[in-house]
Amino acid sequence: MDSILLRSLPNASSLTTGGDFCRTRHCAAIFASSYVPNASRNKRKIQKEFNCLRIRWPSLNHPYKGSEGGYTFQKYNVKLVVKATSEQSFESESEVFDSKSILDSVKNSLDAFYRFSRPHTVIGTALSIISVSLLAVEKISDISPLFFTGVLEAVVAALFMNIYIVGLNQISDVEIDKINKPYLPLASGEYSFGTGVAIVASFSILSFWLGWIVGSWPLFWALFVSFVLGTAYSINVPLLRWKRFAVLAAMCILAVRAVIVQLAFFLHMQTHVFKRSPVFSRPLIFATAFMSFFSVVIALFKDIPDIEGDKIFGIQSFSVRLGQTPVFWTCVSLLEIAYGVALLVGVSSPCLWSKIVTGLGHTALASILWYQAKSVNLKSKASITSFYMFIWKLFYAEYLLIPFVR
Repeated sequence: MDSILLRSLPNASSLTTGGDFCRTRHCAAIFASSYVPNASRNKRKIQKEFNCLRIRWPSLNHPYKGSEGGYTFQKYNVKLVVKATSEQSFESESEVFDSKSILDSVKNSLDAFYRFSRPHTVIGTALSIISVSLLAVEKISDISPLFFTGVLEAVVAALFMNIYIVGLNQISDVEIDKINKPYLPLASGEYSFGTGVAIVASFSILSFWLGWIVGSWPLFWALFVSFVLGTAYSINVPLLRWKRFAVLAAMCILAVRAVIVQLAFFLHMQTHVFKRSPVFSRPLIFATAFMSFFSVVIALFKDIPDIEGDKIFGIQSFSVRLGQTPVFWTCVSLLEIAYGVALLVGVSSPCLWSKIVTGLGHTALASILWYQAKSVNLKSKASITSFYMFIWKLFYAEYLLIPFVR
């Protein structure tokens, strides 16, 4: 209808009087309304367009004297500009849709990387390094910016290496994970093989680069040994892929989680940060021994919910060879023994506060473990997986108690 008004009104070449002009405007409105099927429904819309025309044509009221003594009006070409509400609405909705799409894309990318990084291992690595670093603290003044800088260097470099190790394992186990862990980005198809390789390569380089520029040999060797064992555990080349062999797989995890984390990161703080001679204290020896038990339990238990895929692809884990139930109760028994030893160590401490905290803490954890173990349905993969994540929570809790061992 806008085009009808434009064609019918502005091209009138001459209007003789003010009255003629009013009649012309009136006729134009009637002519425009004749193209609307329901005039009453669109009355308000026509009136708005008419008012718009009056506002945009003010110069028509400017007369000049003609040769015959009358008044004529100058010819004007008037363009009526109407911004359609529907077009504005469409543009607004398009902008909102684009913003939402970008936000959803970012959220999905972060979620995929979160799952790719295996967050329970990331939390475990960070907590273990912080806890062991506190064992190097001998006096209150040691808690300084220098201490926090040293801890941050170690944590960031170790987390980069952690992502390399878990990422390489997913790259090597894509087909197995389609059965055992279909929610992982590579198994689900969210990440391509090339994307996985790029992430893994980038984080390994970043880890070694940070370890090198920090200048701490204990830190650098911790990263290097973790890299070698993590690669040997997962990569599918002759003589490697040690995860196929139950004992070798357990030894890899024990070496990294129990020995390297405790000793290397303690020495990083003791020799590089505090510039002291290396001393293997009672708390450090306890932490190494206790986490040896815990690392074996994690190595054994992680295969219990994955038995289906491991059988198909020839991974000879203890769960495949011995069955889920014997391995499950072996893991629970090993942890209960470790808690019993920890209770004795706590009671023998010369510090009263250490006796109370470690004694009560380990007693509580042992009781919770036994209570939770009895409620597990070994025929349900979901129940077993939930208990496996509960074991990781016990792992975190132990690192909260270790700094209190004196």
